[in-house]
Amino acid sequence: MAQPAAAFLSRDFLRYQMARVVVIIGAEAQALAVAWQVYQITHRAIDLGYTGLILFLPGLVFLLPAGHVADRYDRRQVILVCYAMQAVASLVLFRFAWMGIDRVWPIFALLFVIGTGRAFSGPASTALVPHLVPREHFVNAITWGSAIFQIANIVGPAIGGVLFTLPLHYRLHGASLVYLFSLASVLWFLVLVGSLDVRPGRMEHRAISKEVILAGFHYVGRTQVLLGSISLDLFAVLLGGAVALLPIFAQDILHAGPRGLGMLRAAPALGALTVSLWLMMRPIRRRAGVRMLICVGIFGAATVVFGISKSLPISMAALFIVGASDMVSVVIRASVLQLATPAEMRGRVSAVNALFIGASNELGEFESGLTAQWWGAVRAVVIGGIGSLVITGLWSVFFPSLRRADALTPEALLNAEFEQTGQEVRKL
Repeated sequence: MAQPAAAFLSRDFLRYQMARVVVIIGAEAQALAVAWQVYQITHRAIDLGYTGLILFLPGLVFLLPAGHVADRYDRRQVILVCYAMQAVASLVLFRFAWMGIDRVWPIFALLFVIGTGRAFSGPASTALVPHLVPREHFVNAITWGSAIFQIANIVGPAIGGVLFTLPLHYRLHGASLVYLFSLASVLWFLVLVGSLDVRPGRMEHRAISKEVILAGFHYVGRTQVLLGSISLDLFAVLLGGAVALLPIFAQDILHAGPRGLGMLRAAPALGALTVSLWLMMRPIRRRAGVRMLICVGIFGAATVVFGISKSLPISMAALFIVGASDMVSVVIRASVLQLATPAEMRGRVSAVNALFIGASNELGEFESGLTAQWWGAVRAVVIGGIGSLVITGLWSVFFPSLRRADALTPEALLNAEFEQTGQEVRKL
């Protein structure tokens, strides 16, 4: 049996995860407050979709420079600068809520700033993790990182829902209190990450050129097991994501209010946490690609169940299964991303992956808001879940190298790729 906490033998990994759990809790609480505040101002589903679109746009605009920066500069310093930007944005959001703002465009402007920080910090953060642990502990580190993310996703919305309803000062309540909490979490993150000993330095030493900047795209495009895993997540979550519509389900369909919204947002994270704890004890050793495809199919089916449910317990159970099945996909995809990529290219490849994730999450929120505006929230979620099932079937045919992926090791992943693409893989 594997050692469940092997990754925490590294001091820097421990500190980094202590920083992450707090800042993600703050970010999730802030996301809940933003969604509720925007919906209360406009009462339009499309505006919930716009929040996701605006967070996604910087990732698209700054995709190439973000990956290049992560490989050319100290990744720890890049992360610190980006989160300092987010601290300023949280402070201004607090100020807006304190003033009782009744327009959404200033909130959207700050979401763009937050999205810009995420666009640059995402590739740097992903590429930093392999520097924090020995190679033999990497998959354990990925699993723990995903588990901590899910713990924060459980605690964050719950804290956001509670803080939102606390009867404090007439101005320091609701969204303003949540934003103040989020600001404190970012400051905690900056202190801990600033204390890390690791100094990755510059990984890419070649001069800036079109070839160097686009290397991440070229590498993903010719590595089918990598392209298949991240594009499967993109399209499945893009179609099947329902998180952006949870305020509508909480208020208009399930009649559960802000605290019910917090429970709904926490349910997928609870499912994911449960599976991640299991994976720490029983890591994926064989048939990784097949397991990923099966779990994405379960994700789509559970999304359909959530869409047709009129009961809070059933909706929470469906979202629990959504999170549990997605967790397997997350661990496999994140492991493939790092294990099948050379160290000097991880920033640029991570930037491409961040674009896919952003498209599936933030752009998926826009897609959900738009389709809900057209068809209604229930129909939009159900059709999206069916779309995820269709995508799973198609990808099992289009990407046989993904289907053949076995153990999560560089050698096994390249063997699966070799069967598909031949001698070219030997050059990777």
